[in-house]
Amino acid sequence: MPEARETAVYTHGHHESVLRSHTWRTAENSAAYLLGSLKPHLRILDIGCGPGTITADLAALVPEGHVTGVDRAPEVLERARAAAGERGLANVDFAVADVHALEYADASFDVVHAHQVLQHVGDPVRALREMARVTRPGGIVAARDSDYAAMTWYPEVPGLDDWLDLYHRVARAGGGEPDAGRRLKAWARQAGLTDVTATSSTWTYTTPEERRWWSELWAERTVASSYARLAVDGGHATEEELAAVAEAWREWGRHEDGWFAVLHGEILCRKDG
Repeated sequence: MPEARETAVYTHGHHESVLRSHTWRTAENSAAYLLGSLKPHLRILDIGCGPGTITADLAALVPEGHVTGVDRAPEVLERARAAAGERGLANVDFAVADVHALEYADASFDVVHAHQVLQHVGDPVRALREMARVTRPGGIVAARDSDYAAMTWYPEVPGLDDWLDLYHRVARAGGGEPDAGRRLKAWARQAGLTDVTATSSTWTYTTPEERRWWSELWAERTVASSYARLAVDGGHATEEELAAVAEAWREWGRHEDGWFAVLHGEILCRKDG
């Protein structure tokens, strides 16, 4: 088993404002590119499962199969187990794992899936090699990551440009790559995957409820999460500057014409048989 290498910090942490975003995610709104490839009997590994909402959806879609959700943070897995238990799902389990060094045998799974993970790891190519290693021949390696530089919004609230610049600096200082979406195909090829289908999709926030939810979670995340601590401790921003960015988020959220789009890159890789 290769030795794990931790060279990236998870920028967001697991503050309530972060989990509020993560628990909104479903297989339909976050893994639609994969769903057409699923069959009832498949065995799936869900990397970086967080609070487990996508994991639970995948388990419901493979009632004759099994889903294992893994994450580096033991505390968030308790929420994932509770979410699966509330839905009465018996074909799902959860474990602590490092995507750089998975403790599973070769060819253990039919599908290995990672949502918003590769942007946060120290070595995404190594991670994809590990994902491919535990995938059976003919199986699928699937990943979806946002691309921060491609995010766009209206109206042009100046403070959001400051937010984007700051986020890039904090994420890269921690060893991650916030513009991962555009790089997924290249990383997959570097990992030795040859049958790669690359696509994209978006999340869009524009109704009053969506604007309120998206702007408030980012405003709170900017001043109260691990991201805020990394920004200040790393010398990237002062607390006053973070407060100004948070207010810019709230200003955007109050605009009746407000619109925000998050672009994601996606890869669906068929492992050679």
